[in-house]
Amino acid sequence: MTVVTTALVGGALAGALTVTGTPDGPEAHAATGAKGAMHAQAPSSGRTAAKALPAPAPASASVMQFVAHPDDDLFFMNPDISQSLHSGSPLTSVYLTAGESDGVNARPRDAAGTAADKAGYAEARQNGIRAAYAEMATGSRTSPWERVAIPTAGGAWAELDTLRAKPHVKLVWLQMREAGSISDDRPHSLNGLWHGRVTELGSQLSAGTPAAADFSYNKGQVVATLAGLLERFRPTFVRMQDPTPGTYPGTGAYRDHQDHLYGARFVQEALAGYAETPGHPHVGVQNYLGYPTSALPHTLDAEAAGAKLRTLRTYAWLDGVADCGTLAGCGDLKVAARPAGRGWTQTVRYARGTSTSWVQRDPDGGLRAFSVLDGRLATWRKAADAVAWRGPELLPGGGLDSGVTSVPLPDGRIAVYGTRTLLADYRREVVTTVQAAPGGAFGPWRSLGTPEPDDASGTSDISAPAVTVGADGRATLVLRDSRHRLTSREQLAGGGWGPWRVLGGAEVYGDPVAATDAAGRGYVFASTPKSVLVWARRHPGGPLTGPAPTGLPATTLALSASPAPDGDGVRLWFRKPASGDLRSADFSGTAPVSPFRELPGTGVAGFGPVSGGDGLLAVRSRTGFLATASHGRTGTGRTGAGAPPVWTQERFLFSGAPGAGTDGVAAMGLDGRLHWTPAGR
Repeated sequence: MTVVTTALVGGALAGALTVTGTPDGPEAHAATGAKGAMHAQAPSSGRTAAKALPAPAPASASVMQFVAHPDDDLFFMNPDISQSLHSGSPLTSVYLTAGESDGVNARPRDAAGTAADKAGYAEARQNGIRAAYAEMATGSRTSPWERVAIPTAGGAWAELDTLRAKPHVKLVWLQMREAGSISDDRPHSLNGLWHGRVTELGSQLSAGTPAAADFSYNKGQVVATLAGLLERFRPTFVRMQDPTPGTYPGTGAYRDHQDHLYGARFVQEALAGYAETPGHPHVGVQNYLGYPTSALPHTLDAEAAGAKLRTLRTYAWLDGVADCGTLAGCGDLKVAARPAGRGWTQTVRYARGTSTSWVQRDPDGGLRAFSVLDGRLATWRKAADAVAWRGPELLPGGGLDSGVTSVPLPDGRIAVYGTRTLLADYRREVVTTVQAAPGGAFGPWRSLGTPEPDDASGTSDISAPAVTVGADGRATLVLRDSRHRLTSREQLAGGGWGPWRVLGGAEVYGDPVAATDAAGRGYVFASTPKSVLVWARRHPGGPLTGPAPTGLPATTLALSASPAPDGDGVRLWFRKPASGDLRSADFSGTAPVSPFRELPGTGVAGFGPVSGGDGLLAVRSRTGFLATASHGRTGTGRTGAGAPPVWTQERFLFSGAPGAGTDGVAAMGLDGRLHWTPAGR
């Protein structure tokens, strides 16, 4: 075996005028020490270990991805993966289980005549992943890899693969045993290990892996292993699966694969520990929806979906050409029967982190921006007469989930709302922090609880919150619960909060959005697979009533809302499914005041929320870059008519949603820094 020692190169493209919050810290080191009681087999003395890798350049983005099975990344995280590969920044993909299934590498029609070989099937899936990544990164699926064994912080060995032509592209195979079922009771699994039903989870090594020593991990060792990888590769951004996908009412079956959600919970715990490590680069996190995307409108345009499908066809070894040099097979033939999955190649969807309401104005004309880094609220400030932003300042209190939202209060203060995950007795709750005085510091976090009875009943599946504030300063907080309806809490006159109450709605998905118009009337919008529902206050201070049907067509679920530019009502922005085209509708009450407007043929496509500031639009483009454009106060064009906006793409990859305002557009780069594009640039 060849041991490769290579620098993790930079190469991040910076296009914004102002970038702030440069990550820094000491060089990376190999995490070989055991944490807690160790029961894994000790690494054999004859095994060759890879040397420690230097840290990425301070200004560079460095991405790590954690998935349960080989192909979870290709189905649920692309095209984000291919965009990272093309950026030249370091990318490391970590596979928790071997994905051995029943050991039969065959299409369903051929399965009966194919002998089971779990080690061989695990190897075939590895071969397919290596081919897919090599093809995305170099154009050739046979571009060679260096494969070595590395020690883990859990006391065992893992396999590290490095793409020889692009050494900043790496794959890590932990090769733990998979559950072998989406929801069935399988104690010997990540699920069982998380809940203490088994004390250890064993390995399932692939045929031909250089990490050839069997092992078993206890719960602490799995967390230590993942934390050790974070310490080794020092990411500025982590992609992971959804730890709270919900359950089906009645049956209680998971909506997503149990390995997906419990693998993600192990990653959450590792990230929480890593956040306390001194000197590491700040880390942002994005969660991705898995199996539930099947029933939802497609988000990708034909070009992006086609590219994603081609990658899955390579992984599935559809052409049958034996060019990988192993007997196990050069890809996953189970996937060959349906390389698009259940519509998965036509969609990518974030589980949270879609709020566009994270930039606010101080009373003195300065700006504030809010995001989540290291599980803490990160804040930036730009003075009214300044060009540059200052920050980030990380507020005390960890465990925050991605996707905070902020609202201005009538007295000039700003309130920030989000959810946080409590790992000790796993559950998710809503939290808020408010400035003590206009322009001042933020107070301590206050818990507003959760409408969920417990984690077991719905996996703590609540959306990010949306908030509308009345003229009296009292807030109404709204979120989607695990039964896919809206629930809310009302702030009381004395500053306390009333009980959770059900607002209704059915088949609500994604994060709701809220806005308050110039007259003080509040609006809340939430998507269903076929349309959008609205709740509204008919007059300031009145009750929030609804749901009412809007009559709007299906959306991609990612919504944004803000006061209408003409001062009457609010404007809702959304996207046309399977195209990326932008649409908007104005509301004054519970129905659109006119037919929705459409911006066809924009030339940027992409997916995710549309941030529609006063005179500015900002979106994620097909390339993953931020795209900005000017637009008229009344919108650009009616359905089927009107000139499209002229777009400018800023050449950096970003996370979550952009925040567009009168002064410019903010976006959180994958490098953990705030990027700012001033208006008129």
